[in-house]
Amino acid sequence: MPELLKVYDTYDCLIRILFCMKSVISQKNRRMPQRNGAFTLIELLVVIAIIAILAALLLPALKGAKDESLGIKCMSNMRQMALGWRMYAQDNREFIVLASQSGTPNDPLSKYAWCQQEEDFTDNPKNYDPSVDITVGPLYPYINSYWVYRCPSDTSVIKHNGGQLLPRVRTVSMNFYLGGFGGYGLGGSVGNLYPVYMKTTDLIPGQSPGPSDTWVFVDERQDCINWGNYATDMAGDVPYEPALFAFSEDMPGMYHNRSAGFAFADGHATIQHWLDYRTTPPLDPSTATDGGPAEPQLNVPRDVDVRWLQLHSVKAIPQ
Repeated sequence: MPELLKVYDTYDCLIRILFCMKSVISQKNRRMPQRNGAFTLIELLVVIAIIAILAALLLPALKGAKDESLGIKCMSNMRQMALGWRMYAQDNREFIVLASQSGTPNDPLSKYAWCQQEEDFTDNPKNYDPSVDITVGPLYPYINSYWVYRCPSDTSVIKHNGGQLLPRVRTVSMNFYLGGFGGYGLGGSVGNLYPVYMKTTDLIPGQSPGPSDTWVFVDERQDCINWGNYATDMAGDVPYEPALFAFSEDMPGMYHNRSAGFAFADGHATIQHWLDYRTTPPLDPSTATDGGPAEPQLNVPRDVDVRWLQLHSVKAIPQ
């Protein structure tokens, strides 16, 4: 890995310096009366300094290597999610699992939501037990591992029975515009401009961003995640007014050095690095009550990361 190679090069350089110093000292000692083979005080101080420098260089490098390995694991999880999503559609005449249930009692389409969970920080089994919702969802048979629903860098936990800390079961959310609320869109002056895609065959270029540019799953911030969907705020997209860019309720993760894992409709996965600092504010310590920094709305005019999300979520219906 690049960080470890840098440490190795530095270590090699320091060792060469030490040997040079040792050679100089040895030549000097040849002109002095013979003494035992013990190190001099100067030599010991040099060795201690080298050890201190190596430790200072190695610890950040090891952290960077760990972050990189977790990012690779996250990409693997995302690719597995994308392939499962595609296999489900292939077995169901290209109809896709829905981003979330409708919220209307007895709605027949709600059973096709990829998960029914509304995640929070309460001691509810849905938050820590994957058998309550994750493993009984329509997508799970195509994935068959509940570990991929959680980013390996997600640190969120709940207090079970008042004391035991248990990891929450889900970090991943699904693009709202792939199935919406049980087939329904957001509505309103902005929401009505955008379609809800119900089949993979809806994702054709011109009608959508296209399969390779339409994201399906994202690692969402652990202090924002709630329903199974992630609804990109499309304000400022049509007409183009970047001063209106905002995050509403949902915000992407920042688990891998200010980045988030994404899975796309064509099956590929990637880690998207965020460029605007406003996209990655610190985790909110009061998440259990207010749902993170995007609740109810975080205005971020001209945030280039918001624009990236808009261009890869949905395409407006031609007017």
